[in-house]
Amino acid sequence: MAQRNREVPDRPSRRRGQGELEGQVLGALREADAPVTAAWVQESLGGDLAYTTVVTILTRLLAKDAVARERRGRSFVWRPTADVASLAALKMRRLLDGESDREAVLASFVTALPPDDEQVLRTLLESAHATDAAGVAGDTED
Repeated sequence: MAQRNREVPDRPSRRRGQGELEGQVLGALREADAPVTAAWVQESLGGDLAYTTVVTILTRLLAKDAVARERRGRSFVWRPTADVASLAALKMRRLLDGESDREAVLASFVTALPPDDEQVLRTLLESAHATDAAGVAGDTED
């Protein structure tokens, strides 16, 4: 019996980048007016992700302290505790913590920044130092 070639319909096979799903889930939570269920998050993202995938992402975000959950009936409702920028910063800190030569990693990072980003970083560091100095100057013992 001859086997017939069946054509498979074209499907988008784009694989999401690392952390992209976490950002999307966190974004959906931030758009909600109140704590929501995983099913709500799934629907909010278009419904094309499996429910179990959404729960896995929420659980990973919980481990990173980017979301909180509370039991409502037989399931959980979820709310954000961080924004996407905080999540990215956490990833950067974890990567840096995994390196033995932090100074070399930071130096390489800074020297690879475009001039505009380097200026933003300098401004942020100056602002942080000014805040620290003001806090130290304002500390007095009774």
